Amino acid sequence: MSPDQLEAALRQIGAERYHNLHPFHRALHDGRLDRIQVQAWALNRYYYQSRIPAKDATLLARLPTPELRREWRLRLIDHDGDAPGTGGVTRWLALTDGLGLDRDLVVSLDALLPATRFAVDAYVSFVRERSILEAIASSLTELFSSSIISERVAGMLRHYDFVSPETLSYFTPRLLQAPRDSDFALAYVREHARTSEQQAAVLDALRFKCSVLWSMLDALEHAYVTPGHVPPGAFRPT
Repeated sequence: MSPDQLEAALRQIGAERYHNLHPFHRALHDGRLDRIQVQAWALNRYYYQSRIPAKDATLLARLPTPELRREWRLRLIDHDGDAPGTGGVTRWLALTDGLGLDRDLVVSLDALLPATRFAVDAYVSFVRERSILEAIASSLTELFSSSIISERVAGMLRHYDFVSPETLSYFTPRLLQAPRDSDFALAYVREHARTSEQQAAVLDALRFKCSVLWSMLDALEHAYVTPGHVPPGAFRPT
């Protein structure tokens, strides 16, 4: 494929597989979840958010040039911050605080759904173990995240009286960070995925990442929308 054809194939994967299509996601944005279900989503998603900088650090260690490392280091700063109390992980805790979750419980990770832990750990392992090209390609879900962020913030503010703009402060910087990151990753993939084997690996990497995000919502749907399916040890309302 030409670079343009490869990009079109990547965008088609997002159109078919991105988790904005998942029923739990639709229910979250359309105001059809109760407070407990929104809490369960935020608590489990925290694990994903907290492991993103660890994922990026494993790739940063393998990048061969200062230029690439400087570019990828921005992601660590975005999520971990450059001083205490800054960064995306801290802002996500503002979300869980605002939803009324005990911060110690969230940070302990003791109340995660098992499938959340397995899916996120699989993603970190993928980035650590696969080729640099595949690892970078797996981040391309960010191509589709700006629209979902805008929809999420507008929908949650419209439908839930227990959230506020301050509660959702995590998402505002992502409207600029995600396009910057996806532009770089897409340019890298377009340049370096030259053979049919490399291009197939890139497409599979994006499919894998979409499956990680989809499976996390599958677990939430099964545990907190379908009655009686919360696994032992997972978050339960008190």
